[in-house]
Amino acid sequence: MAATYLPTLKQLQYLIALKDQGHFGRAADSVFVTQSTLSAGIRELETLIGVTLVERTRRVVRFTPLGDGIVAKARRVVREAEELGDMVRAAGRPLTGEMRMSVIPTIAPFLLPRVLPRLRADYPDLKLFLREEPSAVACESLQNGRADCVLLALPYGCGDVTSEPLFDDRLFLAFPEGELPEGVTPISPADIDETRLLLLEDGHCLKDHALAACNRPELRAEATMMGTSLHTIVQMVENRLGVTMLPELALNAGILDHTHIAARPLAGDHPIRTIALAWRRASPRERDFRLLAGILSTFKSD
Repeated sequence: MAATYLPTLKQLQYLIALKDQGHFGRAADSVFVTQSTLSAGIRELETLIGVTLVERTRRVVRFTPLGDGIVAKARRVVREAEELGDMVRAAGRPLTGEMRMSVIPTIAPFLLPRVLPRLRADYPDLKLFLREEPSAVACESLQNGRADCVLLALPYGCGDVTSEPLFDDRLFLAFPEGELPEGVTPISPADIDETRLLLLEDGHCLKDHALAACNRPELRAEATMMGTSLHTIVQMVENRLGVTMLPELALNAGILDHTHIAARPLAGDHPIRTIALAWRRASPRERDFRLLAGILSTFKSD
């Protein structure tokens, strides 16, 4: 029987990294090898299977159609191989080894600074690698195996996942001090001037949560979608360029400290978003994720 030569996991990891980064140098950095090692590994893979997967020029890295197909299959192979290690870890002590978590930008800077010291102290053998990504990208990372779990805000369609709600995060209207009458609380969505409403640009689910909470379809057409982060929008409100909506999580973290901005809760049927931890269904590390969710759920306002 002729010998069968199979690609190695390293070769597949190098190919995936090149696809994700689109650049040999950045791909090598992402998997902690030299550029020459990564390039040689991919050439060995091409020689092994007898086809070209990547067209190389000085400026462009372009995958062939077959290369794209093999990358998609490689993601599944590598993810399943990694889950072998997950099964072993799941049988041992909880929250040990490597874990990759994607976190959306309207949660990461407000929750993680309080959570991480506790995790380091209580679970010193956990190596938590964090990636800040918008919801759509984070969910794609989860499905493709680049992330093991995602910290996001619901409602949001993240595919075939299991999610554990952590806590509700109420929405507030933030406005320059003195712009609205004193004593009016909560703020009715009908009282918001749509021509002065500033929201995050497309790609941030907080924008959709805010608009859904108001239940005013015209706001989507009239509001200014220009903020790249909540901190940027706060600076615009501070300069009296408009009003915005902020989650309670950001307020508790002090985003309005040392500003001349007031915030009042938003009225309505659903003036909240729900912070949740999500992971792939049937993951062997479900026990770890549920334990992590329990820890995260204690950090709403402390």
